[in-house]
Amino acid sequence: MTRFLLKNATVLTVDAADTAYEKGWIAVEDGRIAALGPAGSEPEGFDAVQDLAGHLVMPGLVNAHTHSPMILFRGVAEGQSLLTMDGWYNAIREPELSLVAEDIPPAVALSCAEMLLSGTTTFCEQYFFADEIAGAVRKAGIRAVIAYGIVQLGDPEVGVRELARAEAFLASQRSADGRVIPWFGPHAPYVDNTAELLQAEVEIANKYGSGLHMHMAAGPEDNDVSLKLYGKTAAVALEETGFFNGRVHVAHCLDLSEEDIAVFARAPAASVAYCATAGLRSGREGICPVIDLRAAGVTVGIGTDNVAANNSYDMVQEMRVAGLVASHREGVAQPISSRDLIRMATIEGARALGLDHEIGSLEVGKSADIISIDMRGPGWSPTPDVETALVYSGSGRDVQNVWVQGEALVRDRALVRTQYETVRTEYEAAHHVFWARVQAAKMKAT
Repeated sequence: MTRFLLKNATVLTVDAADTAYEKGWIAVEDGRIAALGPAGSEPEGFDAVQDLAGHLVMPGLVNAHTHSPMILFRGVAEGQSLLTMDGWYNAIREPELSLVAEDIPPAVALSCAEMLLSGTTTFCEQYFFADEIAGAVRKAGIRAVIAYGIVQLGDPEVGVRELARAEAFLASQRSADGRVIPWFGPHAPYVDNTAELLQAEVEIANKYGSGLHMHMAAGPEDNDVSLKLYGKTAAVALEETGFFNGRVHVAHCLDLSEEDIAVFARAPAASVAYCATAGLRSGREGICPVIDLRAAGVTVGIGTDNVAANNSYDMVQEMRVAGLVASHREGVAQPISSRDLIRMATIEGARALGLDHEIGSLEVGKSADIISIDMRGPGWSPTPDVETALVYSGSGRDVQNVWVQGEALVRDRALVRTQYETVRTEYEAAHHVFWARVQAAKMKAT
């Protein structure tokens, strides 16, 4: 039985009462939180004791929406709005057609490294090559909900093929340790997944008890298509088909109406991934109505989206942007408190993924998914409000240590399972090969 103790840190538990300890400790046994409390009450007899004086200790961050292989597209979408069909197709979809399975593991490995090094311990993925993503996730040790991405774009044969592959993924990839959780990932309703395909996806997801993760109300096309077909927004049309009867987790939601928000509020397990930076960079006028969603009782997590749209996996930075964008939308200073932004990036993200019983807060019995943040560097100074200091002055680069299920994956800002330099070198080779292939395909087409 592995037992270790973290002590002498500022501990944010993010439990229901937002309990915090000024010089707190956490005892971990066999990958789970065995006990925690204030200074002076620490138990004895541990295999290892780590003094984290000057550190903030909190639950690992939950990135509620991203596409990890798309690190291959970092920096290629300048001047393109990836939340419109034209921008996405021109900047991403065309070169994406040149992807092969061998491109994926090195890309996902670098994405996982960047997430871990900035404090993310769980992420929600939606993309193709889901088996290859799962393999890279297992190797990295991070936790991931992986939604098999389906883009049909009007081709019935593609829909049939991808549906079969997605079901095979659901049947085979759930890991015994809970670090890989397979879901369905229809890319977007009606725009690139037909009503018939969506219904088939729901039936298979229900069969396996899996969630559905998709984009919605991200670009003007989303509702344009459903309004033309049904005279209703996508959310309303989907509710009428029973789509919202199971767990549904939706990214972006920039153009939700009051009626759409009511659909989410009525659903038994519907949630939203708020991707503020991606929304801003897209140039879209719409901004996710986070305040209205939360007031209606809808769970809202925070996501980075892909790093072509965002260029960063830093969830501390993403919390900051999420707060600033909400202030701008509402015309009110800090309508979401720093404490609530942290909850959205931890326990609310976990709740959106149906994992709040396991992760998202530091509580006895939960998995020891824990991060420590060094508060002794530039940007940090004594403060009565450490949550605001983290959100508006901190950075993912302040993260020093990361544990997933009690396993140290980052120690003193270095990856433990492998060297970052190795991950980076392998990725650079894959990046070169992929873009050479894209260029060759362009030349052949002309």
